[in-house]
Amino acid sequence: QLQASGGGLVQAGGSLRLSCAASGRILSSYAIGWFRQAPGKERGFVADIRWSGGTENYAGSVKGRFTISRDNAKNTVYLQMNSLKPEDTAVYYCAARSIFTGGSTYLPGLWPNWGQGTQVTVSS
Repeated sequence: QLQASGGGLVQAGGSLRLSCAASGRILSSYAIGWFRQAPGKERGFVADIRWSGGTENYAGSVKGRFTISRDNAKNTVYLQMNSLKPEDTAVYYCAARSIFTGGSTYLPGLWPNWGQGTQVTVSS
């Protein structure tokens, strides 16, 4: 089970750190991802990281501004979001899937395990 937290209201240019805490041990063969969904838009990939470490992926729109990281001891994945823009406003979700799941990591439908969302609002 995944629990996302850390959302809030921030001005453009500001920062937020989201957390995704997993209850129970995360297998080393899993990846944890962050997705976001703005009103009226489809859920889209933001970033993911392999729990065993070493491989991170970012959507082009957040590369250089967002950083995904993990804390194995706390069973938690973080999404540090800097230089936030109004277009980053969305509900952010974390998800988990086996790295052996076929298909593109960018497709929400290929991630079977989801946490509840946390709202991020960036004011201009």
